[in-house]
Amino acid sequence: NKKVFVELLFWKSPAAVREMTEGYGSLQGEEGTGRSRVPPWTPQEEQELRDLYWKYKEVEGEDVIAAILAHLPAPGRTRRQVVKQLVRL
Repeated sequence: NKKVFVELLFWKSPAAVREMTEGYGSLQGEEGTGRSRVPPWTPQEEQELRDLYWKYKEVEGEDVIAAILAHLPAPGRTRRQVVKQLVRL
């Protein structure tokens, strides 16, 4: 790459550096490596999440997300995943 000196002027993440050295598009074929992908939310899980949110949102003195996680039928969901999905919904 004859213009790599321009790219060196800007801060790079380790993934960007790896892509520069191994060729652009090299990380796209490796979706399964590294961190495991978060399983997508099914429509049933989304509906259950909505129902649990509406059930526990008005409870005084209780953490809404903790209550949802305790009653969520799908195990393995993290607090961050639940919050992110609630914001998306």
